[in-house]
Amino acid sequence: MIAPNILIEPKELACFMAKDNIAIVDTRSKEAFEAAHIKGAVNIPDIFTYLASSDKTGISAMRKFLAKKFGDAGINNKKTVVFYEQDMRSGFGQSCRGHFILSYLGNDNSHVLHGGLDAWVSNGYSVTEFITKITPANFELSEAGKSLIVDKYDVLSSLNQNMVTLLDVRDVDEWIGESSSPYGKDFSPRKGRIPGAKWLEWYRMMKPDGSIKSPNEVRAECLNAGIDFSKPIWLYCFKGSRTSNTYVALKQAGFKNIATYFGSWNEWSQDQRLPIETGMPER
Repeated sequence: MIAPNILIEPKELACFMAKDNIAIVDTRSKEAFEAAHIKGAVNIPDIFTYLASSDKTGISAMRKFLAKKFGDAGINNKKTVVFYEQDMRSGFGQSCRGHFILSYLGNDNSHVLHGGLDAWVSNGYSVTEFITKITPANFELSEAGKSLIVDKYDVLSSLNQNMVTLLDVRDVDEWIGESSSPYGKDFSPRKGRIPGAKWLEWYRMMKPDGSIKSPNEVRAECLNAGIDFSKPIWLYCFKGSRTSNTYVALKQAGFKNIATYFGSWNEWSQDQRLPIETGMPER
């Protein structure tokens, strides 16, 4: 069996990839994948690029679309899957998004290569341009991970109830309402944040080299942000990618009751009926 941690180091992957039922998923662009990748890896860039609303229609479409993508890539519910990106910073947590999505779809045995392809290469492991032939598989959807996602109505009904910690992990310019998204200042129709949310920028979960901080360091960051450890934590960013990076960090640190508002700011900002806050928050 592969290590129980979500994050695995290059040495662990190198030891297990030759003898276990493992699928390696490269979440980068098609061009980057074709230039160089880990031997045997399959490429699913949709893990990062797919945008979904959190209503029933949006979630259903997302589940069917990505289940087919995994199946077409030869991945079923029995596979142990390891996701990687170039590094843990420049891809906005896209490999962690892969882990989160797969867990939500019903495969709870996936991992993230800590440090990504850069860490793999810097540890002396080789890459290739050769693309492995894929035998498609049947990925069966499951409701086992249903609690990992909340929708905008869940978030709206939680406001001012003091029952959960709503945690915004976006960049500072988005948090204070100077930019609407990482795709551009005016990409979304509104700028700001969900009322009452606490802020812990996703970068704070990582060390300067892009590796995720230790469990005690993560807990210290949460304590400094005023997070009540006894309450459920609901994460949001722009589209549920940076939240996935934070989700992995929190899970590694021992937090249990974590969910993601998957529609995030991309959805919330488009509904003019939903409340927002802008500017510097009051202390």
